[in-house]
Amino acid sequence: MTNDEPQHLKVALIDLDGQPVPEWVPEGLRREQIELTAYDCKTRDDLVRHAAGADVLWLFGGSRILMDGNLAAVERCWAIVRTGSGTDNVPVDEATRRGIVVANTPAAFSDAVSDHAIALMFAVVRRITALDRAVRLGRWSQFEAGPSNAFMGRTLGLIGFGHIARQLVRKLSGFEMRVLAFDPHVGDDTLALHGVEPVGLSALVAASDFVSLHCPLTRETRHLLGEEELRSMKRTAVLVNTSRGAIVDERALLRALTDGWIAGAGLDVLEDEPPAVNHPLFQLENVVLTPHVAGFSADGVELRWRLSFETVTALARRQWPASCVNPQVCPIQELNRDTSRGGLPPQRKRET
Repeated sequence: MTNDEPQHLKVALIDLDGQPVPEWVPEGLRREQIELTAYDCKTRDDLVRHAAGADVLWLFGGSRILMDGNLAAVERCWAIVRTGSGTDNVPVDEATRRGIVVANTPAAFSDAVSDHAIALMFAVVRRITALDRAVRLGRWSQFEAGPSNAFMGRTLGLIGFGHIARQLVRKLSGFEMRVLAFDPHVGDDTLALHGVEPVGLSALVAASDFVSLHCPLTRETRHLLGEEELRSMKRTAVLVNTSRGAIVDERALLRALTDGWIAGAGLDVLEDEPPAVNHPLFQLENVVLTPHVAGFSADGVELRWRLSFETVTALARRQWPASCVNPQVCPIQELNRDTSRGGLPPQRKRET
């Protein structure tokens, strides 16, 4: 049997994210000699009952069922697939110690999230939501919001330069913006190919008119933007977060928005979701909030299933997945490192 041929694989879909499994998914997997079980596991007992014999665990959404030591309940597992980009609900360090490959599908959300990030930028700068409320209350005045900053020729700072950030650069190219990026996992040559300048975090926040977050939530990135970084931003700057709320110290952000360290923020994510009904950010006119919906789109669900299907079938062929979160892992199951067959070399760095 060659590495191009699928080998029998047991896959447990343990988090359905409220989605029905399309008929073509189990049918297609069967043709690839992949046995699929699907059960929305809520407890460790659920994992033992429905996934103990699985080679691959599949999380379609943000369930934290594998956290808090629960990964030990599925001893046969040698790979985890997380649909989407964020893996803060996956115990990546523990998986790496156990020789478990962690794969994700960052391209599943890149188009929708980049659209949403741009929408938040415009909504904050043009004060769309505040003006809408004023009109509905009978206040029809072009002076209601005051003058808006222009986009043309401004500086855009990207923290993280994976799929979403690259889409953002492409879509905003008509505004002739200077684009800076901070991402220690992406080489300068790659940034240069996209017309982006590599800079350190301090230089980025100080120089940017827009700071947009596109990095994963890890121990290193939690509260990556705190009081020091927010104070060093321009008073006219706008912060946009479509990544994870905890990348920003929310208490410091509240002060920044209240005391005028920055001009405004567009937030699709918060540290605690859902937030308390009396969250202080709700009282601020210079903030636009959406309920963690940046990745949602009319055709996005189908794309999530397709990219996940491709990742699972690559693992069945014992190939490295197209996006590997822990490329430094010494895998339990030997995987093909030939990049011409669609896998990634183990040194490939994570993208978001």
